[in-house]
Amino acid sequence: MQREDNPVMTTGLERIAAKARSETKFQFTSLGHHITQERVWSNLSRIPLKSAPGCDAQTVTEALQDFNGWIEPMLQSVHRQGYKAPPIRRVYIPKPGKQEMRPLGVPSVADRALQRSVSEVLSAIYEQDFLSCSFGGRPGLSAHKALATVNELIAGHKVGWVLEADLKNFFGSLDHGWLLRFVELRVGDPRIISLIRRWLKAGIMEDGEIHPNTEGTPQGGSISVLLSNLYLHYVLDLWFTKVVKTHLQGEAYLVRYIDDFVICFQFRSDAIRVQQVLSKRLAKFGLELEPNKTKLVEFGLFAYRYANKCGRKRPETLYFLGFTIYCTRNQKGNFKVGFRTEKTRLRRSMLNLSDLMRRMRHLPIREQVINLNRVLRGHYAYYGIAGNIRSLQKIYRFVERYWRKMLSSRNREGRVTWDVFYKIKTLFPLQRPKLVLPYPRLQSIAVL
Repeated sequence: MQREDNPVMTTGLERIAAKARSETKFQFTSLGHHITQERVWSNLSRIPLKSAPGCDAQTVTEALQDFNGWIEPMLQSVHRQGYKAPPIRRVYIPKPGKQEMRPLGVPSVADRALQRSVSEVLSAIYEQDFLSCSFGGRPGLSAHKALATVNELIAGHKVGWVLEADLKNFFGSLDHGWLLRFVELRVGDPRIISLIRRWLKAGIMEDGEIHPNTEGTPQGGSISVLLSNLYLHYVLDLWFTKVVKTHLQGEAYLVRYIDDFVICFQFRSDAIRVQQVLSKRLAKFGLELEPNKTKLVEFGLFAYRYANKCGRKRPETLYFLGFTIYCTRNQKGNFKVGFRTEKTRLRRSMLNLSDLMRRMRHLPIREQVINLNRVLRGHYAYYGIAGNIRSLQKIYRFVERYWRKMLSSRNREGRVTWDVFYKIKTLFPLQRPKLVLPYPRLQSIAVL
């Protein structure tokens, strides 16, 4: 099987996208033939080899090697609507800054490749429908673009109030009935509908036991990201754009990244009205706001000026996508939006780095610095946006101090002095802080 993308596959998706774009209410009744061996192989090949196996314990390498043995029976079962989705293996990861654990679903590798293939086909339709306010899990968009858009809206538009919101147990609360109704507005192929229904109903394997799944979609599968975006497209995005905004007195803007979203308002009265009806709208579809993460904040240029007149340094802060967003001014004294790593995220990064340095302290120094730099580059790549250099420097200085401490703990001659440590660093330099999105770049990627 060739690993390269097949031009025929790409052309097929382009035709679907063109049809969806030109006929916004067209229902696609024949999509199953796009789920081919070539497409499944292409998506299987993109799964990292070190990805965790599902409940069947099959690794990515084994799935690639055995591809010819399982692909034909899988596709036959899909086309006769008899595909049985394997149970989802449930694992838990810690929530940022909390003692709670977040449940994740790990599908089997073969099922993962099939999910990605179906998601690829459906995305050709829904990418034509999704609005520009939606960023999470979409090709060509990112958390950085969502943050850049928030920056541009607050700094360049009539924004005086911001509603910061988060949905409680979003992935576990999706109503299957509503979700399938939303899917069927655009998809009428019974093979695809059957697949989605079976993925939604796939059992959850935990501690060796399989539990039925009656609501929600397991967080972890690629189809889950598409379905969650589709759900909020109809529940929130379209409602806000087509209904809410037409009844407001001033300007209002929504920026959503999966289940995290902010709504910017010109007037406080509009913000309060929307906040009151938002809970009712979400409840209709089985969703609920997380009260600890939902608040209305006076924010923006006029809020900043008012705070100064009242003797306060600056308005309250916002929290969005791992960043604290605050009002400040640039070197010329003009208003600007500032970003810094949110405290719990910073603390979590430090804990992860200290754990890494403890575990590898007996490795050769060259290997240690390679591993540390890999983590630091990843941290800078996400958090290295305009105004956040101090938070990056905190991480860098923390790594310096803790790495020296770990090197001292394995040194028979006692403590590694700073002079010796700096010599080690000269030979094996740590990745220094770097902004990947300075202000000009941050402003240029905003999606409005």
